[in-house]
Amino acid sequence: MKALIFGADGFEDLELFYPYHRLKEEGITTHIASMKKGPIKGKQGYEINADVAFKDVNPADYDILVISGGKGPEKMRLDESALEIVRHFFKENKPVAAICHGPQVLISAGVIKGRKATCWIGIRDDIIAAGALYEDKEVVIDGNLVSSRSPADLHAFGREMIKLLSK
Repeated sequence: MKALIFGADGFEDLELFYPYHRLKEEGITTHIASMKKGPIKGKQGYEINADVAFKDVNPADYDILVISGGKGPEKMRLDESALEIVRHFFKENKPVAAICHGPQVLISAGVIKGRKATCWIGIRDDIIAAGALYEDKEVVIDGNLVSSRSPADLHAFGREMIKLLSK
């Protein structure tokens, strides 16, 4: 199995590193994608290398997509290749896990309308305006989509992400 994690400068450190290591614990090959290959830096200053640029990703090669939160999604949502990857995952009904500000990418990809989801409270109105059915819970599961609000919810996010992947 292979996982793809979206990240960009300003990502919420825990929201990228936790799923990255949790997926690797399951023996899943895990790659980080960003606007360009190379180092990206989190809000707390931790760095990780993006293995691949969005434009070079073949989404058919991956079994799950994880979208980290923080300030990174504001950049990721402007990259058309990133949006095409998201659309592929929804079209193919593959697992997608988005946390915190990650649903901003789902909004820009046009895939959240009519879906149950949660997010960081600061973008709640944005996902509602995009047609999502907002729920204020630590984790919300709707078909192939798992969403959570913040780093405090990572235990539930990780648990449901792995459950969805093992279906």
